[in-house]
Amino acid sequence: MSGARSAGRARRAGLATLALLVLTLLAALARLALGSRIATPADIVEVLTGGGRGALRFMILEDRLPAVVAGVLSGAALALAGGLFQRLLRNPLASPDVIGVGYGASAATVVGLLVFGLSGPALTAASLLGALAVAGAILAMASGRGEMGTRLVLSGIAIGAALAAVVNLLLTRTDVRSAADALRWLTGSVSDTAWGALGWLAAALVPLGLAAAGLTRPLRLLELGDDVARALGTRVTAVRVGVVAVGAALCAAAVAVVGPLSFVAFMCHPLATRLLGGRGNLAVTAVTGSALVVVADVAATHLFGIGNGVPVGVLTGALGAVVLLVLLSKERGRA
Repeated sequence: MSGARSAGRARRAGLATLALLVLTLLAALARLALGSRIATPADIVEVLTGGGRGALRFMILEDRLPAVVAGVLSGAALALAGGLFQRLLRNPLASPDVIGVGYGASAATVVGLLVFGLSGPALTAASLLGALAVAGAILAMASGRGEMGTRLVLSGIAIGAALAAVVNLLLTRTDVRSAADALRWLTGSVSDTAWGALGWLAAALVPLGLAAAGLTRPLRLLELGDDVARALGTRVTAVRVGVVAVGAALCAAAVAVVGPLSFVAFMCHPLATRLLGGRGNLAVTAVTGSALVVVADVAATHLFGIGNGVPVGVLTGALGAVVLLVLLSKERGRA
């Protein structure tokens, strides 16, 4: 019976992954095709296989394709980060953008951008250090007796509010052009993303994704309770620190490249869990994140935008607010 259930879960996860990949592919094709000049499927295939004239190649390879790749990579990174935190703390609200880790990456990036003029790998490193610093701070504040998840969420909200005030102060003290660039980045956008930055994001995502996969079994044991996990040989403190570090690094890597895409880390694991009938799966969560960001980018650029569209973070923020209200209403119904 257990083997049949496991096979059924694996089959459902496979079907969900396949459906999400098809959705991502269709959205990616729409993103490559639509714009001031329409590219036909034949044009897209020709360019991606090495052909096409100069203007067409530039339009697809330099203008549209980076946005698709940025959506796939950043969506997967943020979704994995959210899934790790939510599974660790057994709390759907405990995602990096809610508990302050995203604010740490954002504040560090804005300071690096506006105060020190950083860019490229240096800006990515600043974002990573900011996320890890906030993750360590909230983990220290949340340690002790009692329900760790609730304390961590409250500590993260408090730190996030303080960091948001720092960002607002910097925006009011800088020149208008720099403030506008920083504000667009803070909204979250996959447009105008350079291939070099995407290379850094991909290079970070591979080892961090493997680390997240390696944490799957310890996380499953922690979900049974600390005492049970210790009895089965799990080093509870080391696993917690590892999950927080990997989750913060994933969040920071994505935020440094595309900005803090609101609520992506928060939404994806609950959505993936619902697709799988109530059982979480980090691989499906990652694919859900990629699909969500790419589809949202197409909608923000071509359906809800005026002229050149709106940054995708505007739309994910609106969607996340709806998901948050739904989750809160369910929690209230259980109370």
